[in-house]
Amino acid sequence: MEATTEQYLHHLAYESFDNKFSRNYSSTFFIIKGFFLALCFSLFIYLAHFSLHVKILDTIFAFLGFYFLLTCQKKTLLPTGFFIGIFWFYWISFSFRYYDLSYLIPLVILGVGIIYGLIFWFIGFLGRTIEIRAILLLLLSFFSPFGFNWFKPELIFINSYFSTNLYLYGLFLLSLILLIRLKKQWKILGLTLLIALCFINTKNTFIKPSLHVAIPIMNLSQDKKWEKRYKNEITKNNFAFINKAINDKQDLIILPESAFPTYLNLDAKTLEKLKLLSYKITILTGALSVKNNKVFNSSYLLKNGEFEVANKVVLVPFGEKIPFPKFAVDFINKTFFDGADDYESATKVHNFTIDNYTFRNAICFEATVDKLYENSPKYMIAISNNAWFTPSIEPTLQNLLLKYYARKYNTIIYHSANSGISTIIYP
Repeated sequence: MEATTEQYLHHLAYESFDNKFSRNYSSTFFIIKGFFLALCFSLFIYLAHFSLHVKILDTIFAFLGFYFLLTCQKKTLLPTGFFIGIFWFYWISFSFRYYDLSYLIPLVILGVGIIYGLIFWFIGFLGRTIEIRAILLLLLSFFSPFGFNWFKPELIFINSYFSTNLYLYGLFLLSLILLIRLKKQWKILGLTLLIALCFINTKNTFIKPSLHVAIPIMNLSQDKKWEKRYKNEITKNNFAFINKAINDKQDLIILPESAFPTYLNLDAKTLEKLKLLSYKITILTGALSVKNNKVFNSSYLLKNGEFEVANKVVLVPFGEKIPFPKFAVDFINKTFFDGADDYESATKVHNFTIDNYTFRNAICFEATVDKLYENSPKYMIAISNNAWFTPSIEPTLQNLLLKYYARKYNTIIYHSANSGISTIIYP
């Protein structure tokens, strides 16, 4: 009897260990699989970041990423979303360095991962079939948690043979469904559609303005930008860029967001110097402005001794405006940001006219928001300050998104960025 009991207890212990090992192995398997899937979905950003432009590689990983998203077990989607959130947006936490909140960086990174993990878990929960899962992935392009819209699944195609066009993206998902669902002899239909999508020409036609435009490369660190002791040096450097552009016979110079670390409309001395130089060259620069005791993030256009101001329309979630009810906003600003108020925003988009060309004004984040592309402007001037997040992939991701919107709306974007990618982006 004793031997039997001992054998029974031994069997239970072994069975318990075996079940625990199986569960741990299963969990580890899903985490590893989610990591690999997230890597497929994120590699295009890192290839672009290191200037490794291999179109076929981007195409293969885009295909693998979506194929596995549609076919993987729903348990895989939670870690997939978690790692995608971190691979794409770990840099969001870096701005906390400048508020003496560096200790929050790991928590913010973890929080971003959890948010996107839950989003993908929800897709797995609702997507009981690959058809439903494909529809949810399509709809994900329109979903902006807390107003942040930088996760667009079709962006993965930006440097591949596939198109970021939403209709063609839908057809891409359809081709995968056909490849997965159809019987062996009919899978050729899905493969044919997939190959055809690689050859569909979605290039836009555009006319480049006959303007000579200077877009200086600036790399001013954020910890110096608002220090009073550096203000004169920063202002002096800005005027040096302007005078160089004049000597180079440029028609327009574009300086980045907050290039002048001042409330420019109240800084009569600096504004007067800019007005005088604007007889020789048109100047567009970023700076703050104050109106009716409200602070705006603004663009200033100066030409022929006159100036006009365009205020930012779409504020950065959490960076410029807390997307919560007022009681929560007041608590967060008081607790973490020394009681600072949110920025104010303009109610409508603004256009500048330069030498008979109309340019839509955009400041940083809002250049990646559909609202700023109302009526599909032919030309846009976008100014940014990426120093909050460098060194990181953030400037690269922003540049990829600007390419996406340039193609979507057939808009030429003149982008001037401090510590970012300053360039002209064609559709």
